[in-house]
Amino acid sequence: MSSGFKTTSQRIADRFTFGWITPSLISVVLGSLVVLLCATLAQVSFGAYQLTLAEAWHGIFDPDVIFSLEAWGTFLLGHPLPKWFSRTTLVVWNIRFPRIIVGLLVGSNLAVSGAIFQAVTRNELASPYILGVSQGAGLVIMLIVMFFASLQPILPILAAIGGAIAFLLVYAIAWDNGANPIRLVLAGVIVGTVFGSVQRGLFFFVDDLGTIMAARTWMAGSLLGTDWAQVRIALPFSIISLTLALAVSRQLNVLLLGEETAKTLGMSVEKIRFGVSAIAVLCASAAVAVAGLVGFVGLIVPHMVRTIVGSDYKQLLVGCLFLGPAILVGADVAARLALSPIQLPVGVIMGIFGGPYFLYLMRKKSNLGEI
Repeated sequence: MSSGFKTTSQRIADRFTFGWITPSLISVVLGSLVVLLCATLAQVSFGAYQLTLAEAWHGIFDPDVIFSLEAWGTFLLGHPLPKWFSRTTLVVWNIRFPRIIVGLLVGSNLAVSGAIFQAVTRNELASPYILGVSQGAGLVIMLIVMFFASLQPILPILAAIGGAIAFLLVYAIAWDNGANPIRLVLAGVIVGTVFGSVQRGLFFFVDDLGTIMAARTWMAGSLLGTDWAQVRIALPFSIISLTLALAVSRQLNVLLLGEETAKTLGMSVEKIRFGVSAIAVLCASAAVAVAGLVGFVGLIVPHMVRTIVGSDYKQLLVGCLFLGPAILVGADVAARLALSPIQLPVGVIMGIFGGPYFLYLMRKKSNLGEI
């Protein structure tokens, strides 16, 4: 009797939580949306052209813009600005709101990329930045920005090639009858250091001061000056890569069980490992192409979500899709307003807060590394 009652209770709980959509995941999503909304209102309100919070709210949720095909043709296809745009509409939708959209895309991509790399390596220290993928993508982008500006429309593709080369180098260096988590991290540090040194060395081959300043800002990781052009670059690749990431959540769960267990379940481990790694590289490259080298998002966001919702990758990736943007956009608002009118790159803010959080992890967990 008690057994039957327990089964009924479990069924009711399953229906209430819709299977994998648990209360903890809902709390992550709702909390992230609240942070995003507050950060968006702050980002839109403050600046040379001041808006009240009410004006910012009405500007963002203006139905004349939201339901206008002409307006979206301007934003997503680069058509000329509609003549009926007011000054407030121009400030909100054409200057300030694109920065938020870019931050949303970058935060999602970096967080999901870090989560995938942590499953592939079975190492919670893994992230696109620590594994050298960001630096590999960044080196290609730096070359294009400095010497091959005509190739900028396909930046994410070329950046993905650079990131993939970096990841393959890391894997090759770490391989010794397998690649254990610590060796992968150390190999990533080596590759990232070398690629980063080459990036800095490129400055000595450029004479144009404007190009040098833009490259330095990009290396620091910044959303300053982003507009709909960056959205148009990152959006298609983000949709593809993030959709693919959600589609392989089951495979990521199997990879966490270990190589031997995965093989006994019929998985072709190396093919799956490199397939999901390619998705992670594309995610990271789309982010690096428009925002530069932003560190720590891919490291700390998956760990924060995992702490709340657990290690099921369907829940983990959805949580990263929401918490990553919330943290990055929030950090960007802090970077913009903390020392106004001076605007710090968001990568600086992430480093300031990400470093202490990483130290907190080291102190809290004696077995930090393997998942």
